[in-house]
Amino acid sequence: MKKINCIGIGPGDNAHLTVLGHAALIESEVILGYKRYIELIRDIIGKKPVLSTEMRQEIKRARLAVNEAIEGKTVGIVSSGDTGVYGMAGLVFEVANEMFPDELAAGELCIKIIPGIPALIGAASLLGAPIGHDFCSISLSDLLTPWELIEKRLKLATEGDFVIALYNPRSSRRDWQLKRAIDIMSQRRSMSTPVGIVKRAMRKGQEVSLCTLSSVPIETVDMETIVIVGNSSTFTIGDYMITPRGYMEKYGDSC
Repeated sequence: MKKINCIGIGPGDNAHLTVLGHAALIESEVILGYKRYIELIRDIIGKKPVLSTEMRQEIKRARLAVNEAIEGKTVGIVSSGDTGVYGMAGLVFEVANEMFPDELAAGELCIKIIPGIPALIGAASLLGAPIGHDFCSISLSDLLTPWELIEKRLKLATEGDFVIALYNPRSSRRDWQLKRAIDIMSQRRSMSTPVGIVKRAMRKGQEVSLCTLSSVPIETVDMETIVIVGNSSTFTIGDYMITPRGYMEKYGDSC
């Protein structure tokens, strides 16, 4: 069967890999992925053939996966978190449609999406309940998205009072975007707004901390960090960050 399993392996530790994700890894005859993610699942895949690549070789990885599947192998291509959230799933469809559109359209090439726990969800659970109401995620990486568009999304999300989760907030080469994002949000949101910072969620070296929009420790943030900026209702108590849905305001007196 010509099949590609696009597998979300979750935020880190294999305890957070879904049962379906585990089964898909076992089913797959060859595994593809970024080297760091392959190491996270090494105990599961054992001695299966592995085709790993570095960052920024995503198109190469997708083409390898499609070619292996066309040859009749069941292929597993992995992404951290959820494969459909800043992951490989969309690119695999694009590449398959470019290389073998007839087989894809006819169902002769099967692409199956196996969801995983997104990094955002893992990070939020460690903070308490910061995304209990409407929220959005914005990647600060301008490698694939123009910075002007990222700024527009930041402004509109802040104006809409969304809780905002920032992916890819800062790297050694992109060290100014997070500061600029904070400046944009600060124009429309109180400087005392709670902010949760989770580094390496649910994997070795995990760090969880709370601060405010005025005191984000920018220099400590990296590409393995999720930054969650609260909305106008978000509050903290102890080590918890909570965004209420509104139940208490509407029904509190009647219960």
